[in-house]
Amino acid sequence: FNNDGSVNIENSITIANHLLDNGSDGLVVCGTTGENPTLISSALVQKADKGNGVKVTIKTPNNITKVTALQYQNAAITAGASDVNIEIASPVSVTGESALVGVSKALEANGQQVDQKRAEVANQELSTTATIAEQNKDNEKFDPAALDLALSQIKTDLAKYKESKGKTADNKEVEKIVNNALKDKGLNKIISPEQVQQIISFANAYQNTSAIDSKEVKEQLENYAKTAYDSLSDQYKKFVSSDEAKGMWEGIKSFFGNLFSYLGGLFSGNK
Repeated sequence: FNNDGSVNIENSITIANHLLDNGSDGLVVCGTTGENPTLISSALVQKADKGNGVKVTIKTPNNITKVTALQYQNAAITAGASDVNIEIASPVSVTGESALVGVSKALEANGQQVDQKRAEVANQELSTTATIAEQNKDNEKFDPAALDLALSQIKTDLAKYKESKGKTADNKEVEKIVNNALKDKGLNKIISPEQVQQIISFANAYQNTSAIDSKEVKEQLENYAKTAYDSLSDQYKKFVSSDEAKGMWEGIKSFFGNLFSYLGGLFSGNK
């Protein structure tokens, strides 16, 4: 930017060329999903080696006020990202929600076909998790990483249900899957009924996208779940070790055990 706040076009072109010449697969600026259009958030997407998973770094954390790196990761997987490193930045204070649009555009620029329905549901996912986290930010018993883990479990369990039953879950089963995941992560007594309904709405939308049948999504979720688990705060771990959350760790261990067993079956041809 110039000193007067205008865009320095010459330097922007120089930076863009440098990034593209040094391994970046795409650079997209100025996507919006309801943010004030005068505000800017951008996403840089670089292809990584197979097995890397989706990794997100927020380069300007003081300017991204609402969305976390884990929330970006989870939603980007839904949108179709796999084995990429993503950098999110903004020169001014923004919620950060628009950067996911930039991720989709960057994937398209790299020759990947992006399913618009998945992209829309990914935006719904990002908005849902970021909003719930924002609404609970003053609750010391809440950890956004636990919510991210719950979303990962919900997506995995919906895929397992469809594969075993040959059809998507009805609303009663979706509610059961959502409530079980929230209980497993110690969130069932923390978030409100209205927030639970928002997650159920997302789950219903998610299972009607191609992501539900994607082996690639399942593989990316394995990497993601490990990252989300490692991101749980010490304060939250202290809370969940209390009697109020007794059994929560068993639920998490069971989720990981079932996830790894499920993925192993998929890639060995047993599923």
